[in-house]
Amino acid sequence: MATKIKELVQQYYAMWNSADFEKANTLLHPDIRFQGSLGFNIDGIEAFREYALEITQAFPNLYHATEIVICEDDIASVYVLYTGTHKGKLYDLEATGNSIRYNGATFFTLEDDKFSKIRVLGDRYTLFEQLGLYQLNEQTINMPRSL
Repeated sequence: MATKIKELVQQYYAMWNSADFEKANTLLHPDIRFQGSLGFNIDGIEAFREYALEITQAFPNLYHATEIVICEDDIASVYVLYTGTHKGKLYDLEATGNSIRYNGATFFTLEDDKFSKIRVLGDRYTLFEQLGLYQLNEQTINMPRSL
């Protein structure tokens, strides 16, 4: 089972990296429950596709680099590095042209050989800072150098 889920994880990220969301039908369970790193909860393949298209329109060169993949039984955990350029509107935020590079982790659950749950956690602070939404740095918030 671990080999099967690992193959599906690789196909899932290939789908994102090519922005070919027609492949969602072969990878996602019809009742997929998706929690995105931007805080959205999405149910169903069509809603997933709409979300994915919005994200890839905002970041047309979005790339998901899988750094660590751990699989056991019907679950997988993946550590991901996201990179891209903000070239399109992201919800209410106009394109900034800024490059992004931030980390995340995704947790997959397999049911009937398709992903039934996908939960994505992302370093939104770093993403939003790179998009110019946060202007804080270590000096302005007096971060300790060590604990």
